[in-house]
Amino acid sequence: MRWDAQALNPARRAPGTDSARDSGADTGTAAVPLLPLAGLVRSVSTPEFAGVTFHEVTAKSVLNKVAAGSRMPFEWTVNPYRGCSHACVYCFARKSHTYLDFDAGLDFDSQVVVKINAAEVLRRELAKPSWGRQHVALGTNTDPYQRAEGRYRLMPGIIGALADSGTPLSILTKGTLLARDIPLLKHAAAQVPVGIGISLAMTDERLSEAIEPGTPGPKARLKLISRLRDAGLPCGVMAMPILPWLSDSDEALDSLFSSLAAAGATGVTAGALYLKPGTREWFMQWIAARHPELAGRYRRLYGTGSYASKEYRAWLAGRVRYFKARYGFSGSHGFSHRDADDPRGEEAAYPEGSLPAARAGTPGTAQASQPTLF
Repeated sequence: MRWDAQALNPARRAPGTDSARDSGADTGTAAVPLLPLAGLVRSVSTPEFAGVTFHEVTAKSVLNKVAAGSRMPFEWTVNPYRGCSHACVYCFARKSHTYLDFDAGLDFDSQVVVKINAAEVLRRELAKPSWGRQHVALGTNTDPYQRAEGRYRLMPGIIGALADSGTPLSILTKGTLLARDIPLLKHAAAQVPVGIGISLAMTDERLSEAIEPGTPGPKARLKLISRLRDAGLPCGVMAMPILPWLSDSDEALDSLFSSLAAAGATGVTAGALYLKPGTREWFMQWIAARHPELAGRYRRLYGTGSYASKEYRAWLAGRVRYFKARYGFSGSHGFSHRDADDPRGEEAAYPEGSLPAARAGTPGTAQASQPTLF
């Protein structure tokens, strides 16, 4: 069925009224923008992406400046999509969807904003004399290789624009669609420093299907890591979140780290589940429904905060150190945006390979051979 035939008429909502909903073509009930989205061209629903509505917008700018004072190891980001059909129950970015007047739960999974002119706008921004060619990070909020990328193909233009302008870049993703762009990334890596990170925190296919239902499974992501390494590209792994009582056993951690070593990951960092507001409510609802026997334990472990207890994090850090040493990852250095004595240091680290390594004369990159604190 033709994509263009699936356009929905955007609906406006009067302030203070309940969320407006329209029927999507052949997909049941689909949300439409609750407030007019800036630059909205059309909203699209199609059987190919059942239950998901895409809101196509034209952006005026796509380069995002990281907030002043942040210790992130980059100053600029690009996010071609907002919302994510990966539908990871634990996704830390859920609350960001409320800024568009969508909710942080089902809307985050099913109402995806697409910046259809991202590559063209980015190329114009990078051509400005004021651009300093600092490292630009992709995948910091929602996944640039979620399923919609197969339709919209925004990333080739974005990667090309960055490389052609001499701008170092990094990508963090769960999406195996990245494999499509391996030749382009190899070409980019010959022009500028490139870092690639894969998010993978479990090898249990059934658990992955339950808690991150829209993502490629662990086996598929392990294969992607191997393909990247075979292509001569770096690939660090963010093994987060480790889920208390679900993926933190010695058996689960041994399976994870041994699989990552076999796949050739250049570095690994791991940390416990992080439940910031917006994510916490959605995750706790999921736990109560899927694992009611754990609901009380999670409430006690997290209390009223976003982090697991200090005792749990210290215990998990010890197990992570053990398995990193066992499988040869202890010698790999990452990049932390926390103080050295912060107990969340491992959780805040970027593994070797996930950030662009510095080259002589290249501004805005971090040297991979030594750990750097930001």
